[in-house]
Amino acid sequence: MSLQLIELFKGFRLMDLLDIAIVAYVSYKAIQLMQGTRAVQVLKGLVVLVVSTKVSEWLGLYTINWILRNAMTVGVIALLIVFQPELRRALEQLGRGRFFSSPLLELAEEEMNKVIDFVASAAEKLSNKQIGALIVLEKQTGLNEFIETGIRIEGYVTAELLINIFEPNTPLHDGAVIIRDDRIMAAGCYLPLTENPNLSKELGTRHRAALGITEETDAVAIIVSEETGVISVAKEGKLTRYLDVKTLKNMLRDIYEIRDKKPSLWYWRKDHA
Repeated sequence: MSLQLIELFKGFRLMDLLDIAIVAYVSYKAIQLMQGTRAVQVLKGLVVLVVSTKVSEWLGLYTINWILRNAMTVGVIALLIVFQPELRRALEQLGRGRFFSSPLLELAEEEMNKVIDFVASAAEKLSNKQIGALIVLEKQTGLNEFIETGIRIEGYVTAELLINIFEPNTPLHDGAVIIRDDRIMAAGCYLPLTENPNLSKELGTRHRAALGITEETDAVAIIVSEETGVISVAKEGKLTRYLDVKTLKNMLRDIYEIRDKKPSLWYWRKDHA
């Protein structure tokens, strides 16, 4: 075995190592780019399809294997259609020199806890004034395609900024705010409406958009009704209504699996600097 390894590495050149390193790095950056989109779920489905094809071949399930192999053939064309937005975005970023930029790091538990406090505080104040609002918190599934429909902000989340965005008769008060980590990525975003025919007629466009985005992604949406001031949360296509601020905070902390913590000295400095 050791002799075989020696023979293998005898023909290994420095340029081969460079070749492997470049391919590995480009693949790594491509995966990072797709993490901001729904393409990750499609890739997972593709992996399941490939594995199922191999397993059916090993087990001698000829009919299933024939179906899966033909599905793979058609799937190559289908992938180009499905990934069209991601491919376009990748080429745009490559042209702008942003392909090799580092992505945002995921938020720490304590930082996410502070974001939840800001969102809940804004929802409470908007509810008291009966100002309609739709706030979407991005999770694992990227929302770039919906962010692009709105106006870019990319500012730190604060209750005051959220309240100001949804102030009536301002350019951004219609549409949704999308939050990624501790940043408000965009406002005035257009979201897909749910096609659920069993919804109550009293639910307006905001509630239907909140349900729509949570049906298609793993995002969480907070809605404040303009007519009643009622605070609601949409998750996985289901709506929970009539929440007070304490219940809203607890629900969001449960969703993000974080404990209730007091703000740290670092946050005190950040908020009061």
